[in-house]
Amino acid sequence: MEVREFRVVTPIARLDQGLAQQWSDLSRSRIQKLIQQGQVWVNQRVQTDKNHPLRPGDWVQMHIPPPAPLETPAQPLPLDILYEDDHLLILNKPAGLVVHPAPGHWDQTLVNALLAHCPHFGEMADKQRPGIVHRLDKDTTGVMVVAKTAAALQHLQRQIQARQMQREYLGLIHGRLPTPTGTVTAPIGRHPRHRRKMAVVPTGRPAVTHWQVLATQGDYSWVHFRLETGRTHQIRVHMSHLGHPLVNDPLYSANRRYSRYLPGQALHAWRLGLHHPHTGERLTITAPLPESLGQLLHQLGFTHNPTMAMGVPLVPPANQDSPRQQSPF
Repeated sequence: MEVREFRVVTPIARLDQGLAQQWSDLSRSRIQKLIQQGQVWVNQRVQTDKNHPLRPGDWVQMHIPPPAPLETPAQPLPLDILYEDDHLLILNKPAGLVVHPAPGHWDQTLVNALLAHCPHFGEMADKQRPGIVHRLDKDTTGVMVVAKTAAALQHLQRQIQARQMQREYLGLIHGRLPTPTGTVTAPIGRHPRHRRKMAVVPTGRPAVTHWQVLATQGDYSWVHFRLETGRTHQIRVHMSHLGHPLVNDPLYSANRRYSRYLPGQALHAWRLGLHHPHTGERLTITAPLPESLGQLLHQLGFTHNPTMAMGVPLVPPANQDSPRQQSPF
């Protein structure tokens, strides 16, 4: 049971409004439900009226019960496995695949597929995210690692905390960055008004993104990113903060044109480096570019293998019209 509390400083017209202002990570409907369930106390008394006014000096407590465990079914979804042994599995995640069950996506996730591929995943302590070391956004493609044992999970998580796991991405952004290389060090937290978005905010958690421009074409740049930290939407937020959002990003590239090739942001988790949790051997795994991203790059005129220097050749799809004949947008 999680308990949150605060002292009211200025008058607030409604209890649910005050709680929503205090804890922006909870939706108004979730807060109202907690009030109805008798989980909110004002001055040590249960308060079930969401319209109850709050006055300066009131002491408010909110009790948040742990979520009821849900049964996660095993579903035999296709997996593009790049490496696997008894301790870990490294795969190439496609666009459109959610990593673990969450509101709006209770099945058909990567976790459902993992339970079908390796049933003992269900024996791990976290029933909703068994073996998940790190996440990729729904429409971000590329390489990610999954632990197959509790010991491997702890070892890999420690590598992330110690910044020993190297995570590299390739992305297509709007515009041209001011220098060939650079670093963004801007804290990231929940957007103050839009719950689905993250933002650069003074109270956010530290976030560091290194970037290198690989090629430019017109008003677009093909960029290599390396993460020091792993905040939610980190590259997407940092690039938007610089005024160069990722192409096709539904959250952070407002008022921009969208490509018919991609379902979401033009971002690919390209390379992952880590120490094997059992042998200590250094593993470096790369994921090939998805065909849809290759088509978009080709249509924009990136025909000179802009990623060849990074070890990722761009092969234009066969029988495609030239960029001048057919717009990707």
